[in-house]
Amino acid sequence: MEDSQSAAQQGAALPKALARREERLARLRNCKEKLERRAAAAAARQQAKIDAREAEEQATGKRKRGRKPKAADPSVDPDTNANVTDPDSGIMKTRRGWLQGYNAQIVVTTGQIIIANDVTTDANDVQQLIPMLTQAQANVVAVADADEKDSVALGAVVADAGYWSEANAATETADCELIIATQKDHKQRAALRDALPPRGRKPKSMTAREQMDRKLRTRHGRELYCRRGASVEPVFGQMKDRQDARHFSMRGLERCRGEWNLQAAVHNIRKLHSESARRAKKIRKQAADRARKTA
Repeated sequence: MEDSQSAAQQGAALPKALARREERLARLRNCKEKLERRAAAAAARQQAKIDAREAEEQATGKRKRGRKPKAADPSVDPDTNANVTDPDSGIMKTRRGWLQGYNAQIVVTTGQIIIANDVTTDANDVQQLIPMLTQAQANVVAVADADEKDSVALGAVVADAGYWSEANAATETADCELIIATQKDHKQRAALRDALPPRGRKPKSMTAREQMDRKLRTRHGRELYCRRGASVEPVFGQMKDRQDARHFSMRGLERCRGEWNLQAAVHNIRKLHSESARRAKKIRKQAADRARKTA
């Protein structure tokens, strides 16, 4: 019935981007493929659980207690849905509830300069740590002097609990120390205020999480983690308040990624301009002071 309407009638009811039948069909196909991929991934995870349970039962010769897992079903649940306006986007949990959107990532220096940024459809941050640090390292090397490129290192990297995993902690190197919170930020800060610094040698039996907790309690770890609150969090706030970067104007992952690149560039230009103006003001003041002394 909708396709039989005139173009004027359709245009009055639909946004311009959806007015053409071909575009609507393409979006619907993208949504269908997304739901199928999601269902297939869920079925694969369920099958892995079943296989692990069977392997354990065969190894022990005993049946595990509890309810047997449901059989893996790759079919799409008819009650699930996808966003037709922007099929690339996903449902993300925020402090203010759930929204349809993307997960924006940044890596910043202690001077609040963005050295890496990206947009992902994954709601979880765990898988983003290594790609973001890899991008940051590449960007820093790209702008380094020719004789310094081989010695460029990120130094210490501080991240919140969203990036914590034992696998991520295991990627620490001599050139890139990792300080990753093991609990939510307000709980982590409260724990660091109340806990005493560790003393003595580090026990060899400590798990990766216990080792990270111990590192966070050291004077070095406390100092680095406190810097995080004055570096990356203000950048998000400044971008939201000064640049209205609270939402994307574009649709589609690549377009939103380009928009986020632009937001990051604008932020850096603002920072560099402010620093340049501050230095110029300092130089003028010093020159005026010298002039008064010689007068």
